[in-house]
Parts: sequence; C-alpha cells; structure tokens
Amino acid sequence: MAFDFKKEYKEFYLPAAKPGIVSVPTMNFIAVRGSGNPNDKDGEYQAAMELLYGIAFTIKMSYKGNHRIEGYFEYVVPPLEGFWWQDGMAGVDYAHKKDFQWISVIRLPDFVTKADFDWAVAEAAAKKKKDFSKVEFLNYEEGLCVQCMHIGPYDDEPATIKSMREYAEEKGYRISLDDVRRHHEIYLSDPRRTAPEKLKTVIRLPIG
Repeated sequence: MAFDFKKEYKEFYLPAAKPGIVSVPTMNFIAVRGSGNPNDKDGEYQAAMELLYGIAFTIKMSYKGNHRIEGYFEYVVPPLEGFWWQDGMAGVDYAHKKDFQWISVIRLPDFVTKADFDWAVAEAAAKKKKDFSKVEFLNYEEGLCVQCMHIGPYDDEPATIKSMREYAEEKGYRISLDDVRRHHEIYLSDPRRTAPEKLKTVIRLPIG
C-alpha cells in the first residue's frame, strides 16, 4: 500500500476541530510564488496549480522511467498547501483577495534531493513543452505553531483564527507572523467537488 502522509502524520494533517499546539519539523516542498485572487479563473494561482502538480506527479511516477531516486517508495501525493499574506498588515484580509501574496506548495518525500527535483523540472518541461522555471525547491522550518481543523467555507476562517489566537494567548504564546513564518493552510478537500460547508482546511499560525 502506498505511503500516505495524511495517515502517517496525523498530528500535522488531521488535527482536531479545536486549537492545539504543534511543533512542525523542517520539510521540503515543491513551491510556486505568486499574487492575486486565487479564485480568478485565469490568474496566477490557477497557473501555479498546473506547475505544482506537473512536478509532483513527475517525481511520483519516476520509478516507471529511467531515473532512479535513491530510497524511493510509492506514496500518495500530499495535499496542496499555501502560505498567505498581504503587504503592510498582519494576517490576511479575506475581503481583499486581490491583494493576496502567496506561496503554494506540495510536500516532497524526504528521499527527494535537490538534484532529483532539478531532474523532474527538466523532465516535465521536456514532456509537457511548458515553462516550469517558476517552480522552486523550498526547504522550510515552521517550528512551534497553533493549528486547528477549519470546517466550512474559506471566507469563514476568521472565526476559527480568532479562537486559535485566543487559545495561544491562554497558553502563554502570541501569534508571531513575519517575513518568513506565514499564515499557513493545508487543503484536505477539493472545492470543485465538495460543498462549501463541508470543506476541511488545516489552519496553522506560527507562535512565539
């Protein structure tokens, strides 16, 4: 059976629907940076999805080709994640999505090296006849965070974030957003196939 990050690391992908504290280790990601409203049909965000998944599946299916990745094992591609911010403010303002800055990411298994990643970018570009130069290998250390499973529409997240902030303060912490540690979301539902009230999103905020 293929390795599933969501099942093997439930503390990171399947938290309770109430806030909790978690220490997140360093992870490697496929990443694409951009800006603007993620709902724009022809915007940067939608284009980023094609780039991210193009690389993710090139690496996942590498065992069927000539490129051999040392330590490779079959796995389920981890869920889409995103780091979000808006210039000049702490947190995010859902009423002004056009001002979003974001880094969309998909986690890489630990056996994927930078050399393997570079191979995948070249391989995907050659096979798909597409420019993958915006894709980067991101090593990210998140550290201590407060997180919670948000169930419902994305625009209802502020209420969940408020409860997370209050919980962190009760535990003696404060939300610590800066130019490196960002508002972080992990998308466990496909909004194209899931009713808004049933969407499951892990929200994670850095604390200090």
